[in-house]
Amino acid sequence: MDKLSILAPRGTQASRPRQFPRLPRRGGVPGSAGAIGSVEGMADEFAVLDATAQADLVRRGEVTPAELVEAARARIEAVNSEINAVIHRLDEKAGAQAGAPDLADGPFRGVPFLVKDAVCHTAGDPYHCGMQFLKDRNWTAETDTYLAQKFRRAGFIFVGKTNTPELATSVTTEPLAYGATRNPWNVAHSTGGSSGGSAAAVAAGLVPVAHANDMGGSIRAPASECGLVGLKPTRARTSLGPGFGEFWGPLTHEGVLTRSVRDTAAVLDAISGSMPGDPYTAPAPARPFASELGADPGSLSIAIRTGAIEGMDAVDPEIVAAVDSVGSLLEELGHRVEGGGPTALDDNINRGFFPVFATAVARDLDRWSERTGDLIGPTDVEPLNWSTAEFGRAVNGPAYLAAVEQLQADSRRLAVWWKYHDLLVTPTIGVLPPPLGVMAPDVALEQSLPVMAQITQFLMPWNITGQPAISLPLAMSASGLPIGVQLVAATGREDLLIRVASQIEQAAPWADRRPPVHA
Repeated sequence: MDKLSILAPRGTQASRPRQFPRLPRRGGVPGSAGAIGSVEGMADEFAVLDATAQADLVRRGEVTPAELVEAARARIEAVNSEINAVIHRLDEKAGAQAGAPDLADGPFRGVPFLVKDAVCHTAGDPYHCGMQFLKDRNWTAETDTYLAQKFRRAGFIFVGKTNTPELATSVTTEPLAYGATRNPWNVAHSTGGSSGGSAAAVAAGLVPVAHANDMGGSIRAPASECGLVGLKPTRARTSLGPGFGEFWGPLTHEGVLTRSVRDTAAVLDAISGSMPGDPYTAPAPARPFASELGADPGSLSIAIRTGAIEGMDAVDPEIVAAVDSVGSLLEELGHRVEGGGPTALDDNINRGFFPVFATAVARDLDRWSERTGDLIGPTDVEPLNWSTAEFGRAVNGPAYLAAVEQLQADSRRLAVWWKYHDLLVTPTIGVLPPPLGVMAPDVALEQSLPVMAQITQFLMPWNITGQPAISLPLAMSASGLPIGVQLVAATGREDLLIRVASQIEQAAPWADRRPPVHA
């Protein structure tokens, strides 16, 4: 397979610049039946616009927030039953917010947005974290997190909540409480996890951007499996407050899933920065991240790693071919590209992860028992989460601190590589999106765990180090499934990732790709 057939969207040339369609100005009073009706007839045109383009229509007065929200509502109504991405509709609230005179005049004013049903909660809305236990109690959040507040200040309008595996602990989105989310590219396959509901919704055109978070790959795996842009920012680039300073120890990172690099950069500008009480924060950028779009990155030192992490099965050949082709493209763009990467990746780099992760799951269950007043038992959660929590309860204080020290030691051994190189390029995940059911919560662990390991081998290290990493939708398999390629930079260097991602997007655009299930 030649490079252009791997990198170029169907029906495009690799040099073709990305273009977004302009919507014609419409008549009718905003919010009237006539105006709404005209929008419903154009819903497919809104569905192909990124968030930046939709916000620009609002700023120019060519569309109202109410029209964008109504169009998103219609798309969710028409398509969601095929993919099960949106589990809580917020139609009434969203309509009221869209018409409110005090709707925030941020960079994304009026753009419909979905919030993943984990970690980032929104005041008065269902908050179940994929748990049947919370679903049975109709649990709702009392407050916004700081991140939710920043999304609102950016002008986003929350139209719903998206599906997630129970407690966000899996790399497939198949919770027993809400059922599997199906991949718009092939509904028999996984969307990835734990942000699979958000990924499916954005890929299918229900909204242009959605909230996601990443504890062990949960932004980047769904981005790869659904053909999206997924940036895991530097640790503490965004706040986890006011409820948490850290979540799952140092492993949790908040962000979004998008269809364009420009949306990723602009949203990061809107949500970045420390908040009162945060224990630490990421280094401040020299200028807005959106300023890096189209900026010349210079000639960078880039390493390409396609071989599996030691102990893992071989990476799928189509994924290897995609990464190699990106390496060739980067050379053509003037970068210095070589094979290799940090040797520390092959030295059991994830050894401290599981004790911290398991202890965090145990604490999650204890916290929900405390909040609800009902003690969670083994029949209240999925089997893998219960067994993980039981392991976590056996990790005593000194053992937990030893695991954290191990994470920190491994981080230092990995991070030193970036003193001499600018970027590392790897597969995002080591396999194509697996069929649904392979990693379902009710299958035998000997079936699911090896696949989970293949998926997370290139993801988890950067949750440990806290470095920024981005997955770009740069290839399609012969079977029509997306393939993501991951770029990793030094701590605090999202600016460099955005420059290079923007450069790649211009050279090998993906905006014209549409999955079979699309609004």
